[in-house]
Amino acid sequence: MNKKYHSNNILLNLGIENLNEMQVAAQETILSDNNILLLSPTGSGKTLAFLLPIFEMLKPEILSVQCLILVPSRELGLQIEQVWKKMGTEYKVNVCYGGHSIDTEIKNLSNPPAVLIGTPGRIADHIDRGTFRLDKIETLILDEFDKSLQLGFHEQMSFIIGKLSKLNKRVLVSATSDIEIPKYTRVVNPTILDFIPNEEEEKSNLAMKMVVSKEKDKIGSLFNLICSLKSQSAIVFCNHRDAAERISDTLNEKGIYSTYYHGGMDQDERERALIQFRNGSVSYLITTDLAARGLDIPEMNHVIHYHLPSKEDEFTHRNGRTARMLASGTAYVIAHESEKKLDYIDYGMPVFKVENSTSLPKPPEFQTIYISGGKKNKLNKIDVVGFFSQKGKLEKGDLGLIEVKDFISFAAVKFNKVKDLLHNIKDEKMKGKKFKIEVARKVIKKEEE
Repeated sequence: MNKKYHSNNILLNLGIENLNEMQVAAQETILSDNNILLLSPTGSGKTLAFLLPIFEMLKPEILSVQCLILVPSRELGLQIEQVWKKMGTEYKVNVCYGGHSIDTEIKNLSNPPAVLIGTPGRIADHIDRGTFRLDKIETLILDEFDKSLQLGFHEQMSFIIGKLSKLNKRVLVSATSDIEIPKYTRVVNPTILDFIPNEEEEKSNLAMKMVVSKEKDKIGSLFNLICSLKSQSAIVFCNHRDAAERISDTLNEKGIYSTYYHGGMDQDERERALIQFRNGSVSYLITTDLAARGLDIPEMNHVIHYHLPSKEDEFTHRNGRTARMLASGTAYVIAHESEKKLDYIDYGMPVFKVENSTSLPKPPEFQTIYISGGKKNKLNKIDVVGFFSQKGKLEKGDLGLIEVKDFISFAAVKFNKVKDLLHNIKDEKMKGKKFKIEVARKVIKKEEE
């Protein structure tokens, strides 16, 4: 296998012309050194920074797991899997996480991947069950390592690392720099790659603005703020799950297309919310700190703090959803005079007046279509594009983002074309099979189902 040829192809597959400075340094260092601590902000391309050297190190003759990537959340695991698949290597990848069918995972692991991604609890469970071999794992990546420590995965990570007797390369990846590395990682005197910008650099791209709410319930101010954003999408952060649902419901009643996202939803509902936000079927994601990092969502121009988090680092991670790399963005803080002042906020930031903004943002261009088949039914994106174009009579620009999962798929279709599409394909078969194809339901509360 010509790795140089493949590396060039990988960048083509990802739609990237050149690696950034951090990615070049990470690739060289991970290939040459055995203990690495990579520090780089959210959105800087860390995933590709460690996946490229992993690809270089994999050996095609070894039909067993060669690299283990531990992640603090299923969302981050799925995101890394997606990047690996887009790279178009010939190596298999699998992701394992709580809430996913263990039987499906065991079946997948019976034909072992070269790269295995997983949350510490689920990987520890698989090691207990002996579902994959450990004797060929030479590389360990601990991604968003700071978050894993924060979530208390010490015991599981210590157990896993203790079982990996053939490890010779350990890479710790973090978006924050104040980390104490536990002894059980066996990372001693690592080569440190620190790409976290200093405060001055960070501030230059991110504008901070205060929205003063006259009412204690800030929903009216949020509505006016969204109306002032010229129909550009935004992420709205709040501190509680029920607040995320209430805010989203209220905005929808007022004619603003939003969805909510939090840790109390089941995996299917969470993925569905993200898909609809990613593909432009909803313009506003109302979420808890769960969406502050590790999610595959587009670059945002606007981040809104409906509630402020108690800790400064969570505030920083939320803001990391905008002004990424060299782009600029704005973070808005909605404040009421009764709220407790927090030390890390500069309350002298410019005030952004929104009271007179009441023009609703434009409705989304797209609507999400659900298809009752996926990869395991031998469907791929090309099949969906072909079927919707030929039988559904869609033009090229009528179809947006398509996501094919294991057993279901989703496609974004221009709003004004959906009715005709569904009419045209209602009696048609795709790849010789009749699939259920309909408008994807919105994420709804469990008690309403």
